[in-house]
Amino acid sequence: MFRPITMTFAALLVLAGCSSTETADVCGAPLTGNLKAAMNDASNRLDNGCTYHFDGYFQTLLGIAENNPDQANPMHFSDFLMSAQERGIISRRQAASLYNRYFNVKFVSLQGDYNTCSQTCPVRAQVMSEMRAELHDKEMGLLRASADSGSFYRADSLLKETELVLEATCRACEAGHR
Repeated sequence: MFRPITMTFAALLVLAGCSSTETADVCGAPLTGNLKAAMNDASNRLDNGCTYHFDGYFQTLLGIAENNPDQANPMHFSDFLMSAQERGIISRRQAASLYNRYFNVKFVSLQGDYNTCSQTCPVRAQVMSEMRAELHDKEMGLLRASADSGSFYRADSLLKETELVLEATCRACEAGHR
C-alpha cells in the first residue's frame, strides 16, 4: 500500500533534482561575448531564477569591459543596474552605490551628513582604508573598463585631498577637546 506512494515520491525527487541541476548549470555557465551580449545574457538569467548570482555576474561584466575598454561602458553599466533595480533584483540604493563605486569620481565610502569630529575622526584609518579599496574599484571601472584616465586621476586627487583635509580636521577636533 505504501510502496506506490514511495515510488511516486522518489520519482518526484529525481525530477526535482534534475530541474535544480539544470538551473544551477544555467546560472553557473560563463557569460561570453561582447559586453552588451553578456549583459543581456546576465539579465535573462537574473529573470529566470539566478538572482543570487548577481554579484558574480557584475564582476564578470566588469572583466569583459576591462578586456574591451570603451567610454560608452559606464552608460551600459548604468542601464544594466537600473534595469536590475526596476525588476526588483537590487535596490535603488544598491544600484547607485555600485555605479558610483566604479564609475564616479566621488567616493561612496565617505558620505553622509554627520559630524566629522565625533563620527569620522575616531575611525579615520578605517575610512581611509575603505576609500583606498574604492579607488582600486574606480581604477577598474574608470581607467580599465572605460578608458577614462582623466576621471580616474581626478578620483585619485580627491582621495589625497580628503586624506589631508581629514588629517587637519581631526587635529583641530583633538585640539578643541583639550
